[in-house]
Amino acid sequence: MQENAIVIKGLKKQYRLGQIGGGTLTADLQSWWARVRHKEDPNSKIGTDQRLIGQAFWALNGIDLEIKKGEAIGIIGGNGAGKSTMLKILSRITAPTEGSVDIYGRIASMLEVGTGFSPEMTGRENIYMNGAILGMTKAEIDAKMEDIIEFSEVREFIDTPVKRYSSGMYVKLAFSVAAHLDSEIMIMDEVLAVGDMAFQKKCLDKMRDAATVQGKTVLYVSHNMNTIRKLCDRCIVLDQGRIIFDGDVEEAIALYMNNAAELHLVNNFDAERKRKDIDRKVHLDCLRIMNKDEHPIFYQGEDIHMQVELTSKCNAQDITFRMTIHSADDARAGMATTRPCVTVQEGTNSIQLCLPMEWLAPGKYFVDLVAYSVNEYGHNQLHDVVELAFAFEKLISADENNSMVWQHSWWGYVMFPEIQVIQ
Repeated sequence: MQENAIVIKGLKKQYRLGQIGGGTLTADLQSWWARVRHKEDPNSKIGTDQRLIGQAFWALNGIDLEIKKGEAIGIIGGNGAGKSTMLKILSRITAPTEGSVDIYGRIASMLEVGTGFSPEMTGRENIYMNGAILGMTKAEIDAKMEDIIEFSEVREFIDTPVKRYSSGMYVKLAFSVAAHLDSEIMIMDEVLAVGDMAFQKKCLDKMRDAATVQGKTVLYVSHNMNTIRKLCDRCIVLDQGRIIFDGDVEEAIALYMNNAAELHLVNNFDAERKRKDIDRKVHLDCLRIMNKDEHPIFYQGEDIHMQVELTSKCNAQDITFRMTIHSADDARAGMATTRPCVTVQEGTNSIQLCLPMEWLAPGKYFVDLVAYSVNEYGHNQLHDVVELAFAFEKLISADENNSMVWQHSWWGYVMFPEIQVIQ
């Protein structure tokens, strides 16, 4: 029988909003004494069904999970679902409020760019420090040093303080350290979003090799469903601090996409942008679908008319909007851009757009919205990116009896006009 690498039972994590501690010395002592005795915290128990009551918030609310050695596990879910909190508990960065976590093996984790690196130390010194944290001797680290440097592609800068590294160089070295040092469990949280495409592929191949050949356990959090497909054999979907699915990767992705791409006529873009490659010259605020009164469901012959509200830091005449259309299974169906460029004024702007739908096959879709411009070197400069900006459904006919169930896996995402028979 395959051995366990991680066993999680009844895991809960609570945060208090707006304050640290219990507010009084007595409350803090009560909470500490309850944790020592593995009892419920008398100052934090607020119920199990709601995430937010008063000033307390359950980031995780009852996680039970077993992960076997050698498994490659994908963890997906929306922002705030509890993914990063769970990985921080597994990495021993924070302690659980309730429940237990049993870990069988050493963990190498990379939860964000530069995790575990001292900025004043050189790349080489940080490799030694990370190896020492894992309990390796200097001789063991020396034996792997050349492989780490070669994989990281930062050989010229290995003896430079890492505070001078770009975000991409940070990622390359940090991933190389985590992948090559002696650990039985690798934990990766959306770490490949910064690296270039060639390095991303190399990292995915390395993680796959770590699981299948070296027998390491890999936990990988990502919003990129294609990397989840390539790497993972099993996938977990988190929602509001709970596991709502644990099993087949394709089923997990379909469930997550259907939950994430809810159909709304008005979408406010309140979430904080986490991407490092945007300059925030333009901030996308809201999108409204104008030609529907209830649900954004469109039929053959209809286009999507929308209004995008944005805030600009300056007057600009070179703003381009790009919409990338994905199907419910996260396959890219197509892309469209505005032509010519859009002019915006400093301050609040309202832009009317129309997305043609004539050739799009029936199905449920969601759209990523990007505002960018092209600089003097011909490169795209991203100003703002909103993933899952809006979702819609395309049908052939309003009569359900006449609507064809389109098989995307066989027929694709473009519905060409009828074939003409020429006599």
